[in-house]
Amino acid sequence: MFEDDRKWQQGDMLSHEDIAGQLQQRARKGQAMRDFKLKSSQLENINLVNHNAKQGYRLIDSDLYRANLRGAHCFMLDLSGSSLMKADFTGANLHCANLSNCNLLGTKFHDAKLEHVRWGDRVIQECKADESGSREEQLDLYEQAEEIYRHLRKVFENQGLFENAGYFFEREMVVRRKQMPKYSSRRLISKIVDLFCGYGEQPIRVVAFSSLTILGFATLYFFSGISFAGEHVAFDTSAGLKYNLLAYLESIYFSIVTFTTLGYGDITPTGLSRVFASIEALMGSFTLALFVVVFVKKMTR
Repeated sequence: MFEDDRKWQQGDMLSHEDIAGQLQQRARKGQAMRDFKLKSSQLENINLVNHNAKQGYRLIDSDLYRANLRGAHCFMLDLSGSSLMKADFTGANLHCANLSNCNLLGTKFHDAKLEHVRWGDRVIQECKADESGSREEQLDLYEQAEEIYRHLRKVFENQGLFENAGYFFEREMVVRRKQMPKYSSRRLISKIVDLFCGYGEQPIRVVAFSSLTILGFATLYFFSGISFAGEHVAFDTSAGLKYNLLAYLESIYFSIVTFTTLGYGDITPTGLSRVFASIEALMGSFTLALFVVVFVKKMTR
């Protein structure tokens, strides 16, 4: 390790009058920038853009606690694994930057350019909470994660980037659910809402649930039987493949009509199928209404 590396990693460079200039110079020379101690450093308007290159500079696993990065030029900069706690990126350009596995608690992103930033699947607080064995520690970490997700959601909403805002809203609701007592009714309801529609951010889940419901009830009708033109239609082991295939297709048709509450009347349920049809009609009414709400929410942002 070079003597200059030790100075950066021990925080000795913080006393340098032109720390931003020294950091820029080091980056342009292609020297490694890892484990740097830049706590409370003044890096306003620093330019760490690797011009005319396919990859940005790397300033990874570093301590940038309370660092002033207002107006910084960080296009494609790799900050992965760094502590950005309470760092100020107001007005900074972070297009295509890598902020995965960073501590983002209290980080300021007001008016920052954040398109195509890599955030990782989850913030580190949520990852640590999921791995922690202490419930008290878990709750504290989940609260921190919720605060981070809420802040990012608001930042993206203010910038009109609603797709990103929707993702962080969903994560915010997930960590809020994880703070609830494990076997409480509130947590169960929250989980069901997540599975059905991703807290209103995943209309495709409603479509998938509807399709599975229709096919599931069609199978029940196929075995319990339905009536078509006065004839009993159901699975018959003595009949051929063609008959059973047509019977299943008719069961699917009846399931679709029942789920959407159209009720043409050409096919009617018999016996146990009446119970199944009643349940499916209720589920269909709820699911279709839910889909409209979720779809309109996504489309009217």
